[in-house]
Amino acid sequence: MGPDLINGIPAHILLVHAVVVLVPLTALALIASAAFPPVMRRFGLALPVLALVSLISVPLTTHAGEWLERHVDSDPLVRKHAELGDQLLPWVLGLFLLATGVWWVYRRATRTGTARPAPVSVPVRVAAAVLALAVGAGAVVQVYRIGDSGAKAAWHDGYSATAHSDRH
Repeated sequence: MGPDLINGIPAHILLVHAVVVLVPLTALALIASAAFPPVMRRFGLALPVLALVSLISVPLTTHAGEWLERHVDSDPLVRKHAELGDQLLPWVLGLFLLATGVWWVYRRATRTGTARPAPVSVPVRVAAAVLALAVGAGAVVQVYRIGDSGAKAAWHDGYSATAHSDRH
């Protein structure tokens, strides 16, 4: 599906940075666009494109993580991280669907053929903003949970709380 190694480094370690940046950025852009039409006007097609790139980055990162899981010692912390990672895709799919819907509704409202675009109704904007907030918050919280579990899995025995005196 995607690369397992990049320059000899497990691809998961590099790809995860895309997810950590893109998913919260997409959530923030979606919430702002759904709540404030001027923001949506500025984003335009970039909103669903950003959501699509976020969506594509999740299975690529998950696939690379599954490869890495098979190449490290079996560990309950790694298994927990992998389980949490598998739960992100539905959240990011929700971001993509909502971003596409918000963009489509705004585009449809502004293509009336008149000099002044028809505004999107307040109930539709409120519903979109509430849904965007719920799905965006869920996606960001899930990214945090995955990242926290991944850091614990990677570092639980890999450092000392006290500095070594022989290092400068």
